[in-house]
Amino acid sequence: MVILVDMDDVLADFDGEFLKRWREEYPDKFYIPLEERKSFYIKEEYPEELLGLVTGLYYAEGFVRSLPEITGAVEGIKKLKEKGHDVFICTSPLIQYRNCVREKYEWIEEHLGHDWTLKLILTRDKTLVQGDILIDDKPEITGARVPVWEHVLFEKSYNEYVKGKRRMNWGNMEEVLREI
Repeated sequence: MVILVDMDDVLADFDGEFLKRWREEYPDKFYIPLEERKSFYIKEEYPEELLGLVTGLYYAEGFVRSLPEITGAVEGIKKLKEKGHDVFICTSPLIQYRNCVREKYEWIEEHLGHDWTLKLILTRDKTLVQGDILIDDKPEITGARVPVWEHVLFEKSYNEYVKGKRRMNWGNMEEVLREI
């Protein structure tokens, strides 16, 4: 089976690192705790007058490279490969990609090893990528095509409302994949 795995907030804790840095840099400013997030995009949750500060944090050099691992993610993705699946990391770069693209490669190499950098797919449109399953936290994935993969939703507070999709986290991964 070809399994595509998203990077941000599935393997690497983008939201957690953003909130940590936000609280360090702007302790007296408005913030949304992770468990209260209702929108996939962080910037949609913050007042317009703070958007420059919000995007400034995650576009900054070193942000993507410094993301901590999601608990169980590295072990989980390696286990998928060990079970004989053809696993690729399928991730979208930020709109301002200059730091992001290089740092995604660096993150993968540091946390998974160089061989995994050869399994990295960077695309703004995941519907164009062939596979059997896409594990992703984004509630709805749209693009130029009807996807051929099944979207397995990685559990986050901002996608709790989604019905009709398999849901997983790294703790129940094997159970969810057995059902497919």
